[in-house]
Amino acid sequence: MACVKLGSKSEVFFLDGKTWLCSTGLASDVIVEVGETSFHLHKFPLLSRSGLLDNIIGELPSEDEQKGIVQLHDIPGGAKIFLLVAKFCYGVRMELNALNVVSVRCAAEYLRMSEEYSEGNLITQAEDFLNEIFSNWSDSIKALETCEEVLPHAEELHLVSRCINSLAMKASADPGLFSWPVTGKDAVQSSEGVVFWNGICTTAKPHPVSEDWWYEDVSFLKYPFFKRLIRAVEIGGMKPERKAGSIMHYAKRHLSLLGRQSSFHNGNRVAPLSTVPAASDGDQRTLLEEIVGLLPDQKGVTPTNFLLRLLRTSMILQASASCLESLEKRVGAQLDQAALEDLLIPNMGYSVETLYDIDCVQRILDHFMLMDRDSINYTSSSIVDEGQLIGSSQPLTAITSVANLVDGYLAEVAPDVNLKLQKFQSLAAAIPEYARPLDDGIYRAIDVYLKAHPWLTDSEKEQICRLMNCQKLSLEASTHAAQNERLPLRVIVQVLFFEQLRLRTSIAGWFFASDNLENSQTQSGNLALARTEAPTQAGTTRDHVATVDMRERVLELEKECLSMKQEIGKLVKTKGSWNTFLKRFGLRLKSKANAKKTPKPCKQNYEYNRLRD
Repeated sequence: MACVKLGSKSEVFFLDGKTWLCSTGLASDVIVEVGETSFHLHKFPLLSRSGLLDNIIGELPSEDEQKGIVQLHDIPGGAKIFLLVAKFCYGVRMELNALNVVSVRCAAEYLRMSEEYSEGNLITQAEDFLNEIFSNWSDSIKALETCEEVLPHAEELHLVSRCINSLAMKASADPGLFSWPVTGKDAVQSSEGVVFWNGICTTAKPHPVSEDWWYEDVSFLKYPFFKRLIRAVEIGGMKPERKAGSIMHYAKRHLSLLGRQSSFHNGNRVAPLSTVPAASDGDQRTLLEEIVGLLPDQKGVTPTNFLLRLLRTSMILQASASCLESLEKRVGAQLDQAALEDLLIPNMGYSVETLYDIDCVQRILDHFMLMDRDSINYTSSSIVDEGQLIGSSQPLTAITSVANLVDGYLAEVAPDVNLKLQKFQSLAAAIPEYARPLDDGIYRAIDVYLKAHPWLTDSEKEQICRLMNCQKLSLEASTHAAQNERLPLRVIVQVLFFEQLRLRTSIAGWFFASDNLENSQTQSGNLALARTEAPTQAGTTRDHVATVDMRERVLELEKECLSMKQEIGKLVKTKGSWNTFLKRFGLRLKSKANAKKTPKPCKQNYEYNRLRD
């Protein structure tokens, strides 16, 4: 820490109880009272340096037998700083450092210790040292922290603004281009034997410094100072990502509830505010609302998981409605970057119905759909091959990512027996149909919900099943759905119908491929006949055998499809006949699926065997 010593005389002040005495050999003729401390001093050294003391002492009664008393209870810094001022007036050695220079500067201004009364007076000395302080990062931090002790005076002298501007300039610049220290730590010895002083490498090799080097130091500032610093770096053109990083670091240090995990243990609700002292709720709530207002507005700058943690903390602290709405809109704007575990926000309080806050997620999703509506390009759905659905290499769009996220969320909250059908439908229906390349996710959520709510009527089951498109189920999901007794009969028939339709499409493709293969082989055989006849005949024989085998397989599949169609037509709407049908054709569907080429695995493993139970 930088310091400067003023004066040349040795120590002449000593403390007797709460009284400071001056051992100059002359009897004191004035008493200065600062709070509960008294200073027995001499008039001349004081009035020769201070305009204020010159005026006060001049008005004292001139009685030789009685010492004059001067009261300076309002002096910035109190008795501790006035002792330094007195030493300066007597020419006694005193030390200025980053921890006292602000108070000394304010006290010098209060006492009017300018060049008008003495050359090289205390105001000038303090200003010169402040300029040295502002060239050093750690000393500037310390000086800013001490401004709080003499805040009105420091603000009037613009010392707070000067400290903040000094820090903002250093935080916004590239630390590798300048020589100021970048940490407040003392000199340490590294493991490699390289000496560091105040964060600066003393060797020729520069010490690498990351862009977040200043986050830790400024996180100890009081929030009013921190807020002004963030505004200053914003004006200086700092990247919003670095600004957001600093705010996040500050929030994690000062918001004790921010890192709190879910208020649930083993599925049982726990009082969310049981461990938080009631006296601190108001301060924590105010700080959180301030931090939310300080975060950058740009989309994607602040991580979504941090915003969701802030939202959860806001609910625990019962923040204002405007704060909650602001966080929900921020999360909604970048919902495609959210993770499922962060979206599982528990309901606060005891009067709620569901375990998780479904309404909050609904509002977040509505914000996303509102902002993303203009950028969504509608693509009409059509009957496609399963390989195209599963094996597509196109990157997931934002709406597709959100669709997967919502489907996973619905599957997590579906076991809640208090979750109403209307809320489940509203959340699922908010995602447009074209946003789901596959409907396996929503099918899994529906199946979990039906399992947890066995009392639903047939009409309600059919109503919830309308949320999925049976045409867009993968082979694995279709096989599971065809044997799922929780689904309505109408839905199972639709699943089998679309499987038959997909099988017909595949059969038509095989016929087309076999015809093209035969024509190609015939042309190749004629061309090769001109060169050599024997090898061509052998090759043509092998190709012909392969074509015959393919035609036989296609005919077999066509017969199977026709048989399935006839069984569906004969199907009666009774439980027994339906189970008989499943026994006859459900297993055959599996065997046919295994006979085909193994399809590409689905992106999500929905554990259909577990759901079947």
